[in-house]
Amino acid sequence: MPKVVSASLSISSIGSNPDNAVQITQLLFDCDNTLVLSEELAFEACAELANEMLEKHNIADRYTGPDLMTTFVGQNFRGLVVGLQKKHGFNISDSEVEEYVNRELGKVIETLEAKAEPCVGVMPVLEELDKSKKYGMAVVSSSALSRVQASVKKVGQEKFFPKDHIFSAATSLPVPTTKPDPAIYLHACKVIGKDPGECVAVEDSKSGTLSAVRAGIPTIGYVGSYGGVIKQQEMAEVLKEAGVKLIMDDWSQFMDCMAQIEAM
Repeated sequence: MPKVVSASLSISSIGSNPDNAVQITQLLFDCDNTLVLSEELAFEACAELANEMLEKHNIADRYTGPDLMTTFVGQNFRGLVVGLQKKHGFNISDSEVEEYVNRELGKVIETLEAKAEPCVGVMPVLEELDKSKKYGMAVVSSSALSRVQASVKKVGQEKFFPKDHIFSAATSLPVPTTKPDPAIYLHACKVIGKDPGECVAVEDSKSGTLSAVRAGIPTIGYVGSYGGVIKQQEMAEVLKEAGVKLIMDDWSQFMDCMAQIEAM
């Protein structure tokens, strides 16, 4: 598993390569399990609804939260519903999809407001980035906007991100979508006024990485929220294949990752 060798750089010591025509000025963070430890909580909340769908269509299979997370991590609930229909060969109407999406959102927000915590080590990094003002910062998520807002508010991160720089593939676009579609990253760049090459994304999932990479954004893969060294190594390989530039397993490595990207 590739690692950043040192975690000793500060913001002031990071500088772009003078031979590089594009300077990095904007950071785009995924939310779930990148900024906020929310994926397990969210999938726990939506497993009940997924199983309800399967039972309604006389399908014997059942899912736990971890089962769903393994298969659908990085996607929003709408994408999960589409995936379940394809995998198990059933169809539900658009109105039913909307009903399930709204029910899931309420359950997840309630859970996150009670239990969400920041990812380990991310708060000091955000504090330093905010203090330096070197980069703009935004959140780019597949999850519904109200869920993302509830997550960052619960863990004290909303102060780091302008209100109009929190983006949701489920909510912010004219037509809802989910990662790995690059639409939400392209939309975020357009709203912020940055070219994709001026940005760096941080993602923890294959679908999120593909979304950012397909949008033309250099991407750092974060595997620190995955439990155990073996799982982190497995996910590092998955993210490398999806196109990340660097892997970090701890937020203390972020400044080194940025220095390396800006020297590329």
